[in-house]
Amino acid sequence: MLKKIPFLIVLASFAMLLNGCARNTTPVTRTGFYFDTVIQVTIYDAEKKDCLDECMALADSYEKMLSPSVEGSDIWNINHSGGMPVQVSDETAELLKTALTYCEMSGGRIDLTMETVSRLWDFHPYETTADSAPDSKTDAGTALDRIPDSDTIAEALLHVDYHNLHMEGTTVTLLDPESQISLGFIAKGYIADKLKEYLLSENIRSAIINLGGNLLAVGVKPDGSPFQFGIQKPFDTQGTPVTVLSVSDKSAVSSGIYERYFYQNQVLYHHILDASDGYPVQNNLLGVTILSDSSTVGDALSTTCFVLGPEEGMQLIESLDEVEAVFVTKDYALHYSSGLSPKEDANR
Repeated sequence: MLKKIPFLIVLASFAMLLNGCARNTTPVTRTGFYFDTVIQVTIYDAEKKDCLDECMALADSYEKMLSPSVEGSDIWNINHSGGMPVQVSDETAELLKTALTYCEMSGGRIDLTMETVSRLWDFHPYETTADSAPDSKTDAGTALDRIPDSDTIAEALLHVDYHNLHMEGTTVTLLDPESQISLGFIAKGYIADKLKEYLLSENIRSAIINLGGNLLAVGVKPDGSPFQFGIQKPFDTQGTPVTVLSVSDKSAVSSGIYERYFYQNQVLYHHILDASDGYPVQNNLLGVTILSDSSTVGDALSTTCFVLGPEEGMQLIESLDEVEAVFVTKDYALHYSSGLSPKEDANR
């Protein structure tokens, strides 16, 4: 299984939060593996630790609802419907409608029907013997051709069009039976929001939800100070932050080229694909981090802005209320939206 390196790092010091006289602020954490990544929920209320079991149960239920690879999920049923109408849950219908707005916002540069193309690419770690495995920028093409055939990509692109998804209430139909959908660019944000909603219903007011680097702060630290989230330095495997953000009751979500990628013929190929041509997006960005009240919004916008590029992406952020962003360009320069000031720039 792919072990993901998170784009965002929680920098809160748990030791500073321990308080023997205030038992309910002791942090307790639960970890699980869902959505092809390690997830972690930390609450600062030891008396409510049983809530963590429900958080993992919710994660499991949403994976079974939204994953295209889980047989019987709503998304799996749509993809295997042969173009016949499929009845989905209210939540799936809600998320599909939201995803379509971002497909429209990007002018189709991101498209929830990209699964036909995405499944042609393999960005999992290269597994081979030590004497033949390519590393870093060496020529991986000598050992394995990982780039799909251009004609195969072109054929798959014929079935990529978010307009093929027709919805009437909770009834979903793929107008092109060979189209395939995935909510990978928005689902984790939606699930994080649902986990936060549950924690608040249990009167938990201080927590961190970490879905593979998609971070959502519930409230603030027990001492009233904000959480500290570090944006990972691109391609750094030690978790070095390139900058640090103070986050209170907000989501921080990143998209970048430095998590799932490979080199072939000394060219980097990453997992963020452009729906216009089926190949990895080519622009001047290494990563985009979005701060927002809603993790659903942050998840979708991080991909949308990355695909749009630094200029058009930042213009989009500046047009939205209650949303801020940090863009990291290929020279490792940091570009902040107008409402966000850097707290700390780490060593680059």
